[in-house]
Amino acid sequence: MNSDSFTSLKHHFLLAMPGLNDPNFDHAVIYLCEHTADGAMGFIINHQLDIPISSVFKQLELSFDEQCGAAPLFDGGPVQRDRGFILHAAGERQWQSTTLLESDICLTASQDILADMAHGNGPPAALVTIGYSAWEAGQLERELADNSWLTVPADREIIFNTPMEQRAAAAARSIGVDLNALAHSAGHG
Repeated sequence: MNSDSFTSLKHHFLLAMPGLNDPNFDHAVIYLCEHTADGAMGFIINHQLDIPISSVFKQLELSFDEQCGAAPLFDGGPVQRDRGFILHAAGERQWQSTTLLESDICLTASQDILADMAHGNGPPAALVTIGYSAWEAGQLERELADNSWLTVPADREIIFNTPMEQRAAAAARSIGVDLNALAHSAGHG
C-alpha cells in the first residue's frame, strides 16, 4: 500500500455490514481509537455482556456502591479478553494511564479509574470493555475494500448517551443510511 494514499479512520465508527461473516462482529459498532499505516485498534460499543461491573470490582477487591456496580460490561473485541479498558468522556480528572483520543473522548486502562468508578467518582460517562478489536497493517483496508464495514464519523453522543441497542441505527442514520435497507452485498458507490 502506498503510504501517501493512507487515510486514517481514527475517531470513526465501523458498522459491520450484513455480509461480514465473523461472529465476533455480528451487528457490531466499533469505535476506532487508533488507525495508522501499521494497523488499527478499536472497541465494540454495542455488544453488552451479561456481567455487571461489580464483578470486576469484586475481583479487584474494591468496595463499591451497589448502584455503581450495576453498570454492564461490554465485549470490546476478541483481543486480550483478560484486560479491561474504559472508554470515557473527557473530564477534569486524569487517571494513571489516561490517553486523550479525541477532544472529548479518553481511554484509560489503569485500576485507579475503577476504584473511583466504584464509588461514583469516575468520569461523567464511561463504557467499560473487556478486550479490544485490532487489525494488522493493511487488514482493515482489505476488509473495507470487501465491503465488510461501513465507516461513519464517530459521535460521543452515540457512544455514551444512546441506548446500546440503538447505537448501530443511530450511527448509520448520522450519514443518512437505513441499516434495514442494506443488502448482504453492496457495490462501491
